[in-house]
Amino acid sequence: MSHRSRIGVVCIDCKTDDLTEAAGFWSAMLGMKGEIDEAGKYAVFDDHAGLPRVLLQAVEHEPRVHLDIETDDREAECARLKALGAKEVARVKTWIVMEAPTGHRFCLVRPQGDDFPGNAKEFG
Repeated sequence: MSHRSRIGVVCIDCKTDDLTEAAGFWSAMLGMKGEIDEAGKYAVFDDHAGLPRVLLQAVEHEPRVHLDIETDDREAECARLKALGAKEVARVKTWIVMEAPTGHRFCLVRPQGDDFPGNAKEFG
């Protein structure tokens, strides 16, 4: 059975307990309003129609940027990427943390955009 996947989110991991300052900087830099969630864990930016969403995430590890790959079948996409040489690192809540052969981490997540599948590629 086939499935679809695409880059859904560019996630900016910020080593902080309070995203207020980070959201202020990235909002000004991107020219987009950032809205921090009630838990203070994420800040989502508006104006992402037709583009990957930008998301800030408060983390405990060193700052980095990672991609969230939105897919309508996380298990099939995980298997496909393992066959290409990626490694499964962890399962957190509803997403799967993967690592590319190049050492870059990314997450497999459920569809995030209202327009999914949109321009998602079909695999399988």
